[in-house]
Amino acid sequence: MPKVLVADDSIAVRKVAERLLTEAGLGVTLAANGEEALALLSKECPDLIVSDVIMPDKSGYEVCAFVRAQTALASTPVLLISGIVNDEVAKQAESCKADGVLKKPFQGTSLKDRVLELLAKRQEPAPAPAKAPVKPAAPPEVEQAARISQEQLDTYRKMAVQLKQAEDDLRKERDQASKLSQKLVQLENQLGRVKELESMAASGQEQAAQAKKSAEEAQQMKGRVKELEGKLAAERELADQAKKVAEELQFAKGRISELEVQLRAEQEQTTLLKKRASEMQDMAKRVQELESALHKEQDQVAQQAQRLNDLQKAADRAREFESALHAERQAATQLVEQMNAMEKAVARSQEMTQQFAREQQRSEELSRRLSEIEGVVTKAKELEGLLQTERDRNAVLTRHVSETEQSAQQATKRFEEMAKKLGEIAGLASQLGSGARRS
Repeated sequence: MPKVLVADDSIAVRKVAERLLTEAGLGVTLAANGEEALALLSKECPDLIVSDVIMPDKSGYEVCAFVRAQTALASTPVLLISGIVNDEVAKQAESCKADGVLKKPFQGTSLKDRVLELLAKRQEPAPAPAKAPVKPAAPPEVEQAARISQEQLDTYRKMAVQLKQAEDDLRKERDQASKLSQKLVQLENQLGRVKELESMAASGQEQAAQAKKSAEEAQQMKGRVKELEGKLAAERELADQAKKVAEELQFAKGRISELEVQLRAEQEQTTLLKKRASEMQDMAKRVQELESALHKEQDQVAQQAQRLNDLQKAADRAREFESALHAERQAATQLVEQMNAMEKAVARSQEMTQQFAREQQRSEELSRRLSEIEGVVTKAKELEGLLQTERDRNAVLTRHVSETEQSAQQATKRFEEMAKKLGEIAGLASQLGSGARRS
C-alpha cells in the first residue's frame, strides 16, 4: 500500500485529506507543521508528500527543498497545497522542484486524482536509450523490474476502479452533508424564532397578570354590590316610614313614576348581567379547550423528548410550539377584551352607586314630606314587591357573576401555568439547537 505524508497546520485540511486518500486505498501519515514533517521524513520514506505552503515554522517550500537534498528522498513526488495559487507561488514551487501546486479547499476529487497521477508517474519505467548497449546479465534483471512495474500498474488500475466506486460514495456523502448543512441553517433560524416565542410567552404572562388584577377589582366590586344591597334595605325602611308620613299625594305619584323608571333601569341592568354571565361561561369553555390543547401538547413534548437526536423532528416541534403560542396569545387577547368588558361593568356599578346616593337623599326628603293615601300605599307595596323580585334576580345574577369570576381567576392561573410550561418547552428546544450546533 503506497504511503502519503500530509503536512498542514489546519486540522480540518488534514482530516479532509486523510479521508480522501484513505478512501483511495492509500496509507496516510499526518504532520501538524513543517518541523514535525521533517522529523517524520528523517525516519520514514513515504511514496508521496503533500505539504501546505504556509506553516508556522517550516514552509512547504523548505520541506520540498529538504526532500530534494536527501539522497533517499530525492525522487519522492512533492505536491504543495495553498489557499492562493498565483504566479509567485508557482515560481517558488518550481524553484524548489515541487511536482505541482493544488489550490485548497479541494474541489471534488482533485486531491485524490492528483496524488494517484503522481504515484502512477513514479511507477512508470524510465524510457531506455535507443543505442544503449545491453550487457548479457542485464536482461533478466530488466525483465524482472518490468514485471514488477506491470504488477504495480495492474494494482493501480484495480485501485482506480475502487476509487470510482469510492468517488460515487463520496459524492453521495457530500450531497447528504450539503442537505444536513441546509437543515442546520434552518434549525438555527428556527432557534431564533424560538427565542422570539419566549419573549411572546413573557408578554402573555404580563397580560395574564393584568387579567388577574382586573379579576381582583371585580371581586372588590362584589363587596360594593353587597353594600348597595344594604342601602336598598335602608330604602325599604324609608318606604315604611313613608307609609306613616303620607303627606303629599301628588309627590307620591311622581315618586311612583320614578320607581317605574328605576325598575326599567334594573331590568336593563339584569339583561346586561345575563349577557355578561353568558360571556364568562363562554370564556370558561375556552379555558377548558385550552387545557385540553395543553394536555395534547404535553403528550407530544413527552414523545419528542425521546427523539431529541432527530433535528428535523425537533424543527417541526418548534413550529408546533409557535402555533400553540399563537393560539395562547389569541386566548390572552380575548381574556383582555373580556376584562375590559368587566371594567365597563365596574364603571356601571359606580354609576349605580351614585344613583343610589341620590335616591337616598330623595328618600330623606320624602320622610319629611310624603303623605299618601291608602290606595297609593297599596300601589307602592306592589311596586316594591316587583322591585324586590328584580333585586332577588340581581342577587342570583351577582352570585353567578361571582362564580364566573372565580372561574376566570382559575383560568388565569392555568394560563400562567401554560405560559410557564411553554417557556420550558422553548428552553428545551433552545438546548436542542445548541447541541445540534456543537455536534
